[in-house]
Amino acid sequence: MKKLLSSVLLGASVLALAACGTDDKATTGSNTTGDGTSAEPTTLVVGASNTPHAVILEQVKPILEEQGITLEIEPYQDYILPNQDLESGDLDANYFQHIPYFEAQKTEFNYDFANAGGIHIEPIGIYSKKYASLEELPEGATILLSNSVADHGRMLSLLEAQGLIKLTDGIDKTTAELKDIVENPKNFVFDHNTAAELLFQMYDNEEGDAVLINSNFAIDNGINPLEDSIAIESGDSPYVNIIAVQSGDEDSKEIKALVEALHSKEIQDFIVEEWGGSVVPVEK
Repeated sequence: MKKLLSSVLLGASVLALAACGTDDKATTGSNTTGDGTSAEPTTLVVGASNTPHAVILEQVKPILEEQGITLEIEPYQDYILPNQDLESGDLDANYFQHIPYFEAQKTEFNYDFANAGGIHIEPIGIYSKKYASLEELPEGATILLSNSVADHGRMLSLLEAQGLIKLTDGIDKTTAELKDIVENPKNFVFDHNTAAELLFQMYDNEEGDAVLINSNFAIDNGINPLEDSIAIESGDSPYVNIIAVQSGDEDSKEIKALVEALHSKEIQDFIVEEWGGSVVPVEK
């Protein structure tokens, strides 16, 4: 892996001691392998959205440190750069995207990436400062969506699940687009010209009648999806957030250690306690 760096100074020190014929034992704290020898420290660089991804990774740091792995977290506030930086080798992994978006990005940009493991789900919500329920949305209401087509299937599926629209029968709803709406009883207007990370500002400025916001952006801006949304995605959503890596790296011991730590009871309990259902851990 391009960013898994051996500790050069440590290696040089061990060689120097051996050359001098000393009987002293070189140690590096408590980082040891099963046979009692010192484990080789490495650095794992992971790109992540600020919340909840980077917050969760902070909790993982001490777990990996015990295994001789230093976790370096690179924060991102958009959905484009983390995959570009993974492709270039500036990151060893990223943790920000759900599976349908991941697959769409691989297809669009020919990324040679692998899914190293699913970690959690962030239910998407419908928010409004003008109306307290979906039933109150008026005829011709403007609904604000992300400008990312990869988000549309998820958002439209939520609107359909709430009885607001109907999509074409038999389609893969994870890839549904606005053209797939076959019934729109209240003649809603769908505005899809805003970047996902800016939808909160639209909501805060009371633009549109309702706004669909990804939970990571909602939480990052102080919104509680369970309390503040007027409708929210169910917990059986297929939109699992994953650890993405370059193909082949999913089998590295460092990445496996990262995923195992994220699946640990300690971290899953932290997710539940920290967000109370706004972020839901998974075990796959």
